[in-house]
Amino acid sequence: MPRRTKIVATIGPASSSPEVLERMIQAGMDVARLNFSHGTEEDHRQRVETIRALAKKLGRTVGILGDLQGPKIRVGKFRESPIHLVPGTAFILDADCAMGDDTRVGLDYKELPRDVSPGDALLLDDGKIELRVEKVVDNLVHTTVIQGGPLSNNKGINRKGGGLTAPALTAKDREDIKLAARLEVDYLAISFPRSGEDVQLARDLLRQAGGQAHIQAKIERAEAIEALEDIIEASDSIMVARGDLAVEVGDAAVPAMQKRMIRLARQMNRTVITATQMMESMISSPVPTRAEVSDVANAVLDGTDAVMLSAESAAGKYPVEAIAAMARVCMEAEKQAMTPFTERQSPNRVERIEKAVAQAVINTTRNLEVKAIAALTQSGSTALLMSRSDVNVPIYAMTPVETTQRRVTLFRGVYPIDFHHTNESPAEVIAQAETLLLRLKAVSKGDVVLLTIGEPIGKPGGTNTMKIIRIGEHSN
Repeated sequence: MPRRTKIVATIGPASSSPEVLERMIQAGMDVARLNFSHGTEEDHRQRVETIRALAKKLGRTVGILGDLQGPKIRVGKFRESPIHLVPGTAFILDADCAMGDDTRVGLDYKELPRDVSPGDALLLDDGKIELRVEKVVDNLVHTTVIQGGPLSNNKGINRKGGGLTAPALTAKDREDIKLAARLEVDYLAISFPRSGEDVQLARDLLRQAGGQAHIQAKIERAEAIEALEDIIEASDSIMVARGDLAVEVGDAAVPAMQKRMIRLARQMNRTVITATQMMESMISSPVPTRAEVSDVANAVLDGTDAVMLSAESAAGKYPVEAIAAMARVCMEAEKQAMTPFTERQSPNRVERIEKAVAQAVINTTRNLEVKAIAALTQSGSTALLMSRSDVNVPIYAMTPVETTQRRVTLFRGVYPIDFHHTNESPAEVIAQAETLLLRLKAVSKGDVVLLTIGEPIGKPGGTNTMKIIRIGEHSN
């Protein structure tokens, strides 16, 4: 059984050379993440071209995820950085300050004074520093340091409990959406959305630019939790972005939220990535901590489609080892017996034919010894529907559509196969699929395989048939 949980790895200075990228693909990278917060258009273009060329060389398919920076709200720069904030002292956030000192600092988000009130808690540098707002005068936010420490240039600001009104898409994001379309990324991640409308706006802008990527919403604001179903409904995929989310809602609240988000995404037939600090120690260590191993394993047991590496693969010393370690943990966690996810869901009326076919496949795998599922597909939607139940057999998405092949690299338990049939007869197409599965050693003679197909052949979203075939004994 191949590894079902997919691995997303961020590409950065430590992982941009063809030699390292090739080793990362061999170690198990399924999706490469481009962080649009860093790098030029040429940097990203070169990485995309290199990854796709290497994947082809290695006989693999690797998806590309473009991740928008979003409205990261930060302090400005200091004359001498870092400064040191002492608990109990006064400190001013000054929207008009050009260069900060140990009494005040500027803001890149000039609306902050309008968003806060006396008594609010502001968390800086991922929560390492806490300020209490005492009063707001014009463009000055007067605060008292509650939790001190070093503060350096451009560190982030969060309001405890959320409530900052910065729009989800900045001017830079709008330009990067056009870049994502030009690069033909497979997924586009939207940072800090507060509602389904934010997600839909990004989708509209991407389509206007000619991009066809699936839209992924990063859940990292307190407001996003309140609008979670609305955001998931508007998205194709979500990311459990635990860094900023933990700062806004409190770190203790995140584990339960993670489980809820994964469960809800699966129920709504969306994919989900679990991210942030999964193997943080491997930035500088060749092995993960036991706590990190447990973190990754628990995400796998929760049913996440993918786990993600950030700085570990972008800037760390051991990007290849981090992927290999993550792959080992995923494989081991997947061996544990689990109640199929659909059995924990309340039954819903099925109104789409392809969903009825997918459910028939799932039920059959539970009552018949099946070696594999082969979904002959154009869009990949039937493979996605089947993957929501985490069936214990591999699902092969057999498609001639290259974008679909790359897209399913994020689907848990789904593996793309480049399949070009030369006949419109369903019987002949099935025979060709059988031959290819045998040639790839995905199945052996005598194996029982469930196959889904749409008739007429080649119509997107037209899956309407399930066939049970025994490999080597196929007949009309």
